[in-house]
Amino acid sequence: QVQLVESGGGLVQAGGSLRLSCAASGRTLSRYTMAWFRQAPGKEREIVAAISWIGGITRYADSVKGRFTISRDNAKNSVYLQMNSLKPEDTAVYYCASASNSVATLRSRDVDSWGQGTQVTVSS
Repeated sequence: QVQLVESGGGLVQAGGSLRLSCAASGRTLSRYTMAWFRQAPGKEREIVAAISWIGGITRYADSVKGRFTISRDNAKNSVYLQMNSLKPEDTAVYYCASASNSVATLRSRDVDSWGQGTQVTVSS
């Protein structure tokens, strides 16, 4: 099973940017859909963005379209989430995830490996 380790979270003011990274070990990610989910206190875990194994297909939650960009580097076994124009409502724990499902159908219950999560806090 793959181990996923996120980094790059932190505290940022509204309007600022952060870049999350997810490094994988134990298995190559090149054949898997990769995604970022987030979970705010008292809320369900939701998908933020997903990217196909070849990188050509992406999907974003409506709330982050135009502000977040997901990318991957299969040679480095890594996936990234560039977050711009951050808002207080983006505050959550962000999780890296891998799955065999397609980008279009991926849901949290389909994930086969989760990272430990990284906290993102956006102050107003």
